[in-house]
Amino acid sequence: MSMSTVEPGTRLADRFLLEDRVNESGGATLWKAIDEILARPVAVHTFSPEFPRVTEVVTAARLASRLTDPRLTQVFDAADEDGTAYVVSEWVSGDSLLDLLESGPVEPERGAALVAEAAEALAHAYEAGLTHLNLVPNRLVWTTGGTVKLLGLAIDAAVLDLESDEPARADAEGLGRLLYTALTGHWPGDADCGLPPAPLDDGKVCTPRQVTAGVPGYLDAITCRALLGESRRGQPPLTTPADVAEALSAVPRPTPVPAANSTPPALNLRSEAPDTMAPHTVPPPMTRVPPPPRPQTGAAGKVLLTVIVLLVMAAVGVGAWTVGKSLGNTPAVRASAAPPEPSPTHKPVTVKAVSATGFDPLGDDRAENPEYAPLAIDGKPSTEWHTDSYTSADLGRLKDGVGLLLDMGKPTQIANVVVTLPGTSGSDVQLRVGDSAELSSLKNVASAQSASGSVTLTPAKSATGQYVLIWFTRLPPYKGQYRGTIYDVTVHSPGSA
Repeated sequence: MSMSTVEPGTRLADRFLLEDRVNESGGATLWKAIDEILARPVAVHTFSPEFPRVTEVVTAARLASRLTDPRLTQVFDAADEDGTAYVVSEWVSGDSLLDLLESGPVEPERGAALVAEAAEALAHAYEAGLTHLNLVPNRLVWTTGGTVKLLGLAIDAAVLDLESDEPARADAEGLGRLLYTALTGHWPGDADCGLPPAPLDDGKVCTPRQVTAGVPGYLDAITCRALLGESRRGQPPLTTPADVAEALSAVPRPTPVPAANSTPPALNLRSEAPDTMAPHTVPPPMTRVPPPPRPQTGAAGKVLLTVIVLLVMAAVGVGAWTVGKSLGNTPAVRASAAPPEPSPTHKPVTVKAVSATGFDPLGDDRAENPEYAPLAIDGKPSTEWHTDSYTSADLGRLKDGVGLLLDMGKPTQIANVVVTLPGTSGSDVQLRVGDSAELSSLKNVASAQSASGSVTLTPAKSATGQYVLIWFTRLPPYKGQYRGTIYDVTVHSPGSA
């Protein structure tokens, strides 16, 4: 097969089915494909007949495939046979550093933690003799599974024909650029990567703390030691990825998805503020509680105590006389049955779905990102299933709806379903329940309009079925387009008495 015939639907090595062309540049094309044997998405690079560096790319990919660090993209296959050259690697879903910076710099130590993970992974790659040389924001990804991935090790340099006489120093500078960008939202490099350039002060790149308020002094110093090759705080420049990893080793590692700062980066060209090792926190004000009254002493106190005792004795005597009189005048009554006990309440119980899939019965392929569907029922709010992106909120007028279908394994009575959506409003969703995985058999039992966050969908009357569908009829905005997202689904059934 000639590479000039590669198109959607092409199958490589009798297992990798090319589906969507992601991008194309310089004779190299990146595809989203399906590994039909393992039923998983993969990334595939193919090359035009005129591409001059096929041998270099395939060799780099084979070397990269030997690495086992989970923070590096795993390479599955690489071949150059019979006029067909391709590289198959892990398909990574998530938000790149560029995505996370859309609304400003991330919280300083979270951004530093992402770069620290990349630095450690790259240090391991250097032990195997591999370099990167293309450390730009879209190559560092926070995945939907809550991990860090560094894309393009060795392969990017071969595809883009990048070389360096001092690769370790070049990659240390690259890590410094990523750290600078995470702290400030500005890019201190020559290439256009979609971010505003780093501001200059007298022809020199401003330090992170000159650009953005609140950057800890130790992170500012590490950035300057890596990016600018300067000594700071009595410490020498950082000239290798291992040096950068060691300098960032004390930074807490990320657990939740890093949240972007909602305010744009502030530009501050004044002198640096005093160094601090961590952001200063102010304790909440203490509430003064008045002390209890002190006991009275002396003669006055004794008189007061005597009066109180006499009053208490009198009150007890009056009370006893009143109770006795009431008992004497009360007519006898028959023993009656005890009042009935209140009926026990039925507390809803959580019912776990057997499986989940992206449901697109009105689309051409009748599936909507099914590989991500299990992430919506794994109980982890940091993972997600999402629809494709559409040009308008009404799904580009291509269909009436799309959704996530849960198979409960058997007919199940539904008390309510709690769905966790993005914080951006605009999702119109329906809860549909039925005994068949056909849209016509799934009845609409509850709905919510312009929903966001955690939404509880409660049927107006009893609803039972094996299949539960969260059906989007309108999508919220997402990065200039529209996309539905579900982070978590919890199904509740009425409990037994």
